[in-house]
Amino acid sequence: MDEDRKQSAREAALAYHEFPTPGKLEVRPTKPMANGWDLARAYSPGVAEACVEIAANPAEASRYTARGNLVAVVTNGTAVLGLGNIGALASKPVMEGKAVLFKKFAGIDCFDIEVDESDPEKLADIVCALEPSFGAINLEDIKAPDCFVVEKICRERMGIPVFHDDQHGTAIVVGAAATNALHVVGKAFEDIKIVSTGGGAAGIACLNMLLKLGVKRENVWLCDVHGLVYEGREEDMNPQKAAFAQKSDKRTLAEVIDSADLFLGLSGPKVLSAELVAKMSKRPIIFALANPTPEIMPDEVLAVAPDAVMATGRSDFPNQVNNVLCFPFIFRGALDVGATEINDEMQIACVEGIAELARATTSAEAAAAYKGEQLTFGAQYLIPKPFDPRLSAIVSSAVAKAAMETGVATRPLADIEGYKEKLNQSVFKSALLMRPVFETAKKATRRIIFAEGEDERVLRATQAILQETVERPILIGRPEVIEQRCERFGITIKADRDYELINPENDPRYREYWESYHGLMSRKGVTPDLARAIMRTNTTAIAATAVHLGHADSMICGTFGEFRWHLNYVEQVLGCQERYAHGALSLMILEDGPLFIADTHVHQLPTPEQIAEAAIGAARHAARFGVEPKVALCSQSQFGNQAEGSGKRIRAAIALLDAGKQDFAYEGEMNVDAALDAGLRARLMPDNRLQGSANILIFGHADAASTARNILKMKGGGLEVGPILMGMGNKAHVVTQGITARGLLNMAAIAGTPVEDYG
Repeated sequence: MDEDRKQSAREAALAYHEFPTPGKLEVRPTKPMANGWDLARAYSPGVAEACVEIAANPAEASRYTARGNLVAVVTNGTAVLGLGNIGALASKPVMEGKAVLFKKFAGIDCFDIEVDESDPEKLADIVCALEPSFGAINLEDIKAPDCFVVEKICRERMGIPVFHDDQHGTAIVVGAAATNALHVVGKAFEDIKIVSTGGGAAGIACLNMLLKLGVKRENVWLCDVHGLVYEGREEDMNPQKAAFAQKSDKRTLAEVIDSADLFLGLSGPKVLSAELVAKMSKRPIIFALANPTPEIMPDEVLAVAPDAVMATGRSDFPNQVNNVLCFPFIFRGALDVGATEINDEMQIACVEGIAELARATTSAEAAAAYKGEQLTFGAQYLIPKPFDPRLSAIVSSAVAKAAMETGVATRPLADIEGYKEKLNQSVFKSALLMRPVFETAKKATRRIIFAEGEDERVLRATQAILQETVERPILIGRPEVIEQRCERFGITIKADRDYELINPENDPRYREYWESYHGLMSRKGVTPDLARAIMRTNTTAIAATAVHLGHADSMICGTFGEFRWHLNYVEQVLGCQERYAHGALSLMILEDGPLFIADTHVHQLPTPEQIAEAAIGAARHAARFGVEPKVALCSQSQFGNQAEGSGKRIRAAIALLDAGKQDFAYEGEMNVDAALDAGLRARLMPDNRLQGSANILIFGHADAASTARNILKMKGGGLEVGPILMGMGNKAHVVTQGITARGLLNMAAIAGTPVEDYG
């Protein structure tokens, strides 16, 4: 069976690399190339202007070319992880993969360059000759000690960052993991004894990093396949190993492991035994980083040292030491300030950023990517997960700041906090558009109540709300369930301190709530007994009643269940204030800008009055995001070419809007392509009232609106904010079951803004 699984995995990996297009990379243009004018600017004669500017001032290359965001991943394939010296050509899939990681995690473009050259000095000459093309060089999978030679020459001769990730990337992540492991066990760098196996590039770099972090040189014991590296040893030595030679008559790992606080393995399988672990100090730290088989397996360690803190290089065990936590972000920070090198201070800033992030509460996005894992700082969670989106802003900005402080930045940033915000915007697509809403929410004090307070997404959103706004949320849920889930998910919020709690099973306001609800619904078939039951079990009705009584300003519900079921209870309770939903508005954040769509959920077949109300409400809400509304009322009918159907209702809605003298641009009825293509619309209706592409689409049928929303979300790469419930005075919002914790945070910001101007 194991062989079958291995074969299946092999076939899947090969298919991944072959289909639908061979390899993992392609080159795409960033400028239009649709006509002769584009060609003239991109190539001859227009390209000469950019060339002249760069010839006069080489620094302009980062302005007029992709060089400032371009990294070369260079190897000769002599030390490919787990495969050894397979040569330059066979290493290409690995280098393509590295380039993909740069792009995925930090938005950095890469060319992988595989060089068939084994002489380190000649290889260094080749790399140095590449400097005009790239903003930085990432050396990869070059065997030791050749890698030391190549990097030294390149760093001395090149004016751009040169970084051997196998050395320094590994060292940085090990440094971060060690920082936090010592935090867990209550020890300090200057006091610990380290025993290391593996005298290769990564092992030496890790030891050097640990020295920079405070470890004493005399407390480091380095072993390799020949035993202890000691003074006077001649076999298989080089200057890098010799720097760690001990003056000792001990010769084996077994002799030096006694009382060691940290074992650092970058060697091979089964190098460390359980018997040797038992000889280490109390609460030993064991980093068994050999891949794919560690120096010792976690279960073997825990059998003899249950209190040990363990890390490996594998993703199927806790605390994976993975270079992807480092290299995309250290290059991002270095490139963005035009650093001439990646120095020690920048590397230590990277260590500290990674370590601090793990000690903070985990993000909702990381929790979603690693569902089922407990991401709470401690022995099982020393370093962040690679898909934690906060890495970009925190680590890259720390690196950029260190580069500026040490004088190696040629393009220093004026505002490091603004830079961090920009990085967040590149990760969280909604961040830029939501910024004015969050700024307004920070100045307001509104009480937001979440109907489904036990949901993990709500709990994570609550944590984020406390960090990003001044609101103190209200959660409906059982206290013991919320407490257990917070502990399981590594969420640090506490009842009373961080949020107010309404416990449906036992709350002192219960009588007030059911009597109030009964008063509203007594002539709609709700008896006192039914009102009592609803106020014990129906969290949406409870939330709506809380808003009605003034105990909260706005409610958010709908993380599970059907939209209209929730809306029914919202309108039952809050409709008594003559507030009825005019429609649901979804903001789709697309690559080329925002697009609002309505009505996606409320009115299946809206009347002309409801269509007009949706258009007015959508235009008002667009202003909250700093968007000038351009409303297109969409139908299968195109400017009156169909007498019946949705076109007829939309024409009537247009008449209602005209009668009201609106303060926003609108037009219809029209097809969606005419709404989004100003040129097409001008041919069909030369005197139409819209300029440019519409940014609000109002549909005459919920099926059409919902279909457009879902296609953009699932196939168009759109990120949804909403749905925003229009017409309820910002007192209620009903979300959908697929909403994320980030989406709930966005909705809380919307609910937390003043309502006077928006409705």
